[in-house]
This record gives sequence, structure tokens and C-alpha cells, in this order.
Amino acid sequence: MSDFYSEPLECLTAETGSQPVGTVIWMHGLGADATDFEPIVPMLDLAAPLRFIFPNAPVRPITINGGMEMRGWYDIDPGAPLAGTSDINSAAEAVNRIVQQETAGGTPGNRITLAGFSQGGVIALQLGLSAPEPLCGIMALSTYLHDHEHLAERISFANVDVPVFMAHGLSDPMIPITRAITSRETLLAMNYKVQWHEYAMGHQVCPQEIADIAAWLNQIYS
Repeated sequence: MSDFYSEPLECLTAETGSQPVGTVIWMHGLGADATDFEPIVPMLDLAAPLRFIFPNAPVRPITINGGMEMRGWYDIDPGAPLAGTSDINSAAEAVNRIVQQETAGGTPGNRITLAGFSQGGVIALQLGLSAPEPLCGIMALSTYLHDHEHLAERISFANVDVPVFMAHGLSDPMIPITRAITSRETLLAMNYKVQWHEYAMGHQVCPQEIADIAAWLNQIYS
């Protein structure tokens, strides 16, 4: 495991009501932190109470940003697109420890959803598709599958039926929508159930997307 993941991840937690029926573990994007998506929780029109856990990625140098230190789940090096593989795996392991804590606390794996934006979505997909126990869902926002050409080598049959929510901005300047579409097509070719949404926006979240996320969460936690 990478030195960046030698310690447990710091997390923020929010609950939308007493006795949550499930947990959503939501990873932020590059340079953001655990507070990034916390304000969205009250905007979600949820039918049942849920627990939201927002982990902080470790602070690390990021090659694409000139080596500047910021919170990131893995390094991005434009000259070596697969260089982050080791840290992506380590990040997935670190998030899986949060999953294990939740299951130990009484929330079964099939009531846990992995969510993430941008880099965080890469981790949600990496862990969710390879998790040894069935999950409730995977939410991948403005993101992509890492090393999609070798996905078949790392998926778990426990989650072949996991619902996947994918959303992307049509004018995303950070992660072109074509990259997300390639990821979607890779999943569909392997018979994953993908709910796809695209919006007239950049690398961000919009009100319609928040409404669609709430509808999807209500569907998988019904």
C-alpha cells in the first residue's frame, strides 16, 4: 500500500434522518476536500434517511499541476496515463476499509453506495466493480474508468448487477465527455446496468443532476 494511505482516511459524516437505511461514501475531486459535496446533501429530496460519508484524499504532489501539493487520490501525469494505477488501487483499499467499518456497524454491503466526482469517481468505479461483496450502487460523476481496456481482469462477479449512475457535462474541459462515453460503452459491453445522464455544463454539478441523483438514490434504496 502507498505511503499516502498508511493512515485511515479522515471523513466528514452527514445523516439525513435518524436510523439511516443505507450509506453513501462520496469521494471528492482533485484539489477539493471532504466539504465539497456536503452542501448537496440537504438539496437531495430523499424518500428514506441515508448516511453520507465524505473521505478526505491525502495531500500529495500532482505532476499535471507542476508538482503542486493538493488533495488527490492519485497522481496525474499526462505523459504516463497508467502511472496512477498503484495509488488508485491503494485508494480503493483505503475506501474499502470505510465500507468494512460500515458493515461492522450493522449496515450490510448491499445498502452501501460508492460515489465520486472526477478523481473520486475513478476510485468509486475501481472499488465498486471489484468489491468482493454486493453493493447497492455506484455513482460516477464527471469521471472515467481507469485502464478500461483491462477492466475484465479486475471485476468481481459479486457486483455484475450493481446499478451504475454516470453523469457528465457536455462541455467538460477537464475530462472530455468522449472519455466518459468510452467508459460507459465498456460497462454496457459487459452487461452492466448503466443509467447515463449528460448536461449542458462543464466540470461541475448542476441542479438537474442533483435532482437525478436523488431520484436514482430513491430508486436503489426503495
